[in-house]
Amino acid sequence: MKHERFEELQQRLQLRFRKPRLLRQAFTHTSYVNEHRQSNAEHNERLEFLGDAVLQLTVSEYLYRSFPERPEGQLTRMRASIVCEPSLARFAEIIDLGAHVLLGRGEEQLGGRQRQALLADLFESFVGAIYLDQGLEAVRAFLGLHMFPHIDSDGGLLVKDFKSTLQERAQHNNLGAIEYRIAEERGPAHDREFVAEVQIGDQLYGTGVGRTKKEAEQQAAAEAWRKLLDERGRN
Repeated sequence: MKHERFEELQQRLQLRFRKPRLLRQAFTHTSYVNEHRQSNAEHNERLEFLGDAVLQLTVSEYLYRSFPERPEGQLTRMRASIVCEPSLARFAEIIDLGAHVLLGRGEEQLGGRQRQALLADLFESFVGAIYLDQGLEAVRAFLGLHMFPHIDSDGGLLVKDFKSTLQERAQHNNLGAIEYRIAEERGPAHDREFVAEVQIGDQLYGTGVGRTKKEAEQQAAAEAWRKLLDERGRN
């Protein structure tokens, strides 16, 4: 993994690791270590263990503060839906963690970068690394930007596909047609970044940035979805 890829990741996620080795360890899969024993690389399974516990705490805290009227049993079910493997894998996809993971050749050929279990473990190990490097407040800030906004406050369930969800909501509320457009492409060819806008009817509802057009559109749809929720809360 080239150093500049980690640099891009930190800039995009608004993070700056004090100990770069923790960042590299978070993205080092066991298959890579098995094939590069001479490199003294550390795999991410211990960070995954720690990250799981940190996520349980921070998600519990978020739900406790965000839904003061909900009983313990409902909060427990909400937390389970957020920290389960499919949801964590989706969070990893949203911020494109899979592009940075170090894999052995066999795992790479088997499509490890897209494998749900691997992505979920990667998200946990990344959270564990942030915690060790900068503490719980940094984890809260990271999740506040990249996890909590993607939780459906209506039912506490993770919204997995914001474009589909936004389409359903717009149709249900007769808001008009949804249109996406790529407003800007920036950066060199090897590190492209796209800016997408989503319009509902004749109104701009969201803007998103991603390394692919699809990711940028999903981010724009997520912002539009949150705006619709806010509008409904005020009405």
